[in-house]
Amino acid sequence: MTTLTLTTPAVTEVQPSRNLLRDIRIVMTRELKPVLRDPFSLLFGMIQPLIFLALFGPLLAGSMGGAFDAGVWQWFVPSILVMTTLFGTSATGSNLLFEFQTGAHERMLVTPLSRSSLLIGRALKEMVPLFGQAVIVIAVMTPFAFDLHVGGAVVGLALLGVFGVGLGSFSYALAIAVRKQDWMFWVVQQTFLFPLMILSGMLLPLETGPGWMRVASKFNPLSYLVDAERSLFSGDVLSSAVLWGWAAAIVTAALGLTVGIRAMLRSAA
Repeated sequence: MTTLTLTTPAVTEVQPSRNLLRDIRIVMTRELKPVLRDPFSLLFGMIQPLIFLALFGPLLAGSMGGAFDAGVWQWFVPSILVMTTLFGTSATGSNLLFEFQTGAHERMLVTPLSRSSLLIGRALKEMVPLFGQAVIVIAVMTPFAFDLHVGGAVVGLALLGVFGVGLGSFSYALAIAVRKQDWMFWVVQQTFLFPLMILSGMLLPLETGPGWMRVASKFNPLSYLVDAERSLFSGDVLSSAVLWGWAAAIVTAALGLTVGIRAMLRSAA
């Protein structure tokens, strides 16, 4: 009598982290395709930080040039990169509002893509033009007494990426919350955006401001990010400001992903 032995084919287990990275790549590639099809908007986005530097930088240098030990541009160029990250990632939810109208968001939710990849991929899509802008800004400003420290700049861009994921996730959650009144998205976004900018010391030093502004800046995570970027672009990679900046970025990313995923799950229920 012959005994038949049934064997189960070996199943290769795919690590969850590898799945997540694959899903992030899929989402980011999907989000980048419309950007690449519109080269005019991409080109204008690359030039926009230079316009701001050209118009605002000389005013800052003329009025408060003596207040900066490391030079005005060493102080101001990192601020422009943080500002670009703030504008780009905080508007991530605006694209989602359009997808609500077309039904594309609902179709994405029924795919096997992880929920966190939908948030991270969208936010990282905004970081791709930022890296291009950073290269252009640094290349243009280097002849104008801006000292480039490559190691610090690379770490600074990575730090902006982590913060951008958190802020983009908050923007995603805001879009879901106001999807039936999409005009509210820009009202809320602008209401929070400019106070965060001013209270971070991004455009003007807060040391000369009133005491209540200096106290309020201590509760603004963006102020720690700005200080960290200035230290990094000055080559001071191991300063306490950099550690506080990473702490603020990681907390923002963790909270943003938590809020964004919960909002997404509720919208799909």
